[in-house]
Amino acid sequence: MSHAGASGYGLPSLDDVLTQITTHAPNLASYLKTFAPREVRETILASTLGSGQDPLTVLDPQINTLGFLYILSARLHSTSMNQASNAALPDAIEAFTSKFEPQHARLAPDRVSMLGRDIARFYEAASNPRGAIGPLSNLVQRYPPNPSYLTTLHPIFLKLCVAHRHLTAALPVLSHHITAIDTTLSDLTYNDNLIYHYAGGVALAALKRWPQAEEFFEICVTAPAQVPAAIQLEAFKKLVLVQLIQYGEASSSTIPPPKYTLPALLRQMKNTPYQGFIKQYPGRVDFLRQIAAKDQDIYVQEKNWGLVSQAIDRAPVWLIKKLTATYLTLGLGDIGKEVGIDSPEEVRETILSMIDSGEINASISEDGTVTFADPVPQFSKDELDQMLVDAQQHSRLLFEIERGVNASKEYLTKAMRHKDDAGWGPDEDMFPMSMAGGHGWADDSSFM
Repeated sequence: MSHAGASGYGLPSLDDVLTQITTHAPNLASYLKTFAPREVRETILASTLGSGQDPLTVLDPQINTLGFLYILSARLHSTSMNQASNAALPDAIEAFTSKFEPQHARLAPDRVSMLGRDIARFYEAASNPRGAIGPLSNLVQRYPPNPSYLTTLHPIFLKLCVAHRHLTAALPVLSHHITAIDTTLSDLTYNDNLIYHYAGGVALAALKRWPQAEEFFEICVTAPAQVPAAIQLEAFKKLVLVQLIQYGEASSSTIPPPKYTLPALLRQMKNTPYQGFIKQYPGRVDFLRQIAAKDQDIYVQEKNWGLVSQAIDRAPVWLIKKLTATYLTLGLGDIGKEVGIDSPEEVRETILSMIDSGEINASISEDGTVTFADPVPQFSKDELDQMLVDAQQHSRLLFEIERGVNASKEYLTKAMRHKDDAGWGPDEDMFPMSMAGGHGWADDSSFM
């Protein structure tokens, strides 16, 4: 819609809107949401000024964050952008995501979500999907009050990093634990939580960061719901493979999963080829390869063949570790027979690698005899100091979470109701912390 057209129908023109933005009119956030009916409003915001000038060249993204956000998101969302405006958009996107004022942007959370989706869409349409990673990284790290908050931007960003194999770009976001949910900050759904932790687990597993990948997949798998989502089953499959690589066994086969894990999900997992693979693990390499080959098409289709292959390659390590509990000395050839490796040199390399990494305490003589000894735990002063720092940080984090739960209106209402019903004392803890949060989200079983 042109400048004149907007005025002709008694609606504000983009020049009028710009005046409101630059003069910092009272209730600007409300004005930008309501100055015209939705479709007309978006058309006005995506237009140019009466002079033909681009409003994004007039506004400062830091000083005029709200106005810049509304116009930029409308411009990106519009399907009628001309070539000139398209060419100017990357600079506008970069300027906004690196300079916007977070507190002002939080007054329009729906526009921030819209902007995140449309930045990804814009660069995809321009055949440069990786171009969106930098701006989205800025947006997802600068928008929340602190890195512990989950927003709708998180799954958008993580899906992009995983889809285009730009995994290290996700590490600054993945390094922070998600402990806070605020639906006034972002219009989150249950599925956003699942997708973020699933995609995060995929990225971390691809980078061989096994402990962190396990944590992310486990959060996805154990998210409470009425019925399991399809993405939770996919996360479960990857979780058990990561555990095989990391521990030599799947934790779910030896340790009961959390009680809030959906029983239907456990039943679904039992009906997959992964369950049979888990039961035979760790086994001889040749035997494991035969088992995996029978269902290779399924593993490849579900994008898990890489993890299955790494688990098989890792199996000799776990078999050798078992041998250390039984034998004091053993020849390279005998070890090779036990683990399913024909080449003594390959066995030697595996054992030397395990010695170097501290997984076993052993020595190899010139005649190929391996002598095992009890492992000697060694910790440097720096490692001990880091453990203490981590413990203190976790303690503070747990305290903040507990304080937040105890102060929540929902918790206090339930606590008072249960106390009245059961007559419990005032100092009784009413709910475990694991029950906090996660309410009011609609289930969605897709991972796009």
